[in-house]
Amino acid sequence: MLSRSELTLAETMQNPMAVQTFELKKVYRTGFWLNQKITTLQNFSLQVFQGETFGLLGPNGAGKTTLLKTLLGIIRPTSGRGLLLGKPLGDRAIKQRVGYLPESPYFYDYLTGWEVLQYAAGLFQIPAEVQRRRIPELLELVGMAQSAARKKQLRQYSKGMVQRIGMAQALINDPEIVFLDEPMSGLDPLGRYQIREIILSLKAQGKTIFFNSHVLSDVEKICDRVAILARGELLCSGSMQELLGTADLYQVKIQGGNPEVLRQWIPDLEFQDNLWQGHLKGDPQDLLSTLNLMGATLIGMNLARPSLEEFFVQMLRQRGIYTSG
Repeated sequence: MLSRSELTLAETMQNPMAVQTFELKKVYRTGFWLNQKITTLQNFSLQVFQGETFGLLGPNGAGKTTLLKTLLGIIRPTSGRGLLLGKPLGDRAIKQRVGYLPESPYFYDYLTGWEVLQYAAGLFQIPAEVQRRRIPELLELVGMAQSAARKKQLRQYSKGMVQRIGMAQALINDPEIVFLDEPMSGLDPLGRYQIREIILSLKAQGKTIFFNSHVLSDVEKICDRVAILARGELLCSGSMQELLGTADLYQVKIQGGNPEVLRQWIPDLEFQDNLWQGHLKGDPQDLLSTLNLMGATLIGMNLARPSLEEFFVQMLRQRGIYTSG
């Protein structure tokens, strides 16, 4: 049997790393004399595989945007190092292979959506013939193919329209990895759905998506793995199953019945509060049929694992970052 380190090595060889960080730390100096220090990242080590959708979660001020800008080479870490697509952070050649949508993007508001994408394509030195094919494809992808929308100046756009054109510019160079900073911030349910569908389409193309978000229900639906960041420190990372448990595990409560028979479906069966309780192992329909034959009653059946939101709040409470009441 392979050891944990051997398994990690085997997984890395099969799925190359898109992002690796090693003990990243970022300290800002503030105050009139710059004699005060604020640490926004501390000893941050993370791995993101190529082709996966990775969600970074955390409360406001956790350091999410600082990390993202550090990975992009916009700011430099105080200490530590990292790799992006196998190259050191800040490598200029890698920027051609990366897409980025900042939080609350701002573009020249007198330009049309088409002109914004032309401008972005020019920065990447994309040939005109490629632009003529690529820009309509991206406008179609983000739901902005209508002639009226693409010809409007951005100052006439709604927030959702600006967000979608921002997504299009992040993809203009057909990047291998896309960084999205709060891509669903301020959007209505329809806008969130559209952005979520775009992310899923990018995933289907085999692209790596790394994004920050406060919309945990969307993260739970589309991410392969997530990490929780608070006060600059990585609290945990892993897949939904690793962090939350098995998706089809149910907690059941039963009144009456033969415990010896019930244990065939509920191995951890216990008698509490005058009810048989435990975790169901097997088909719920088979259990219901058995209960009918025994004359027992199913009082409750709920998913045993918490939601991502519940897990997130629990992690913050354990660290004393959040308390209710």
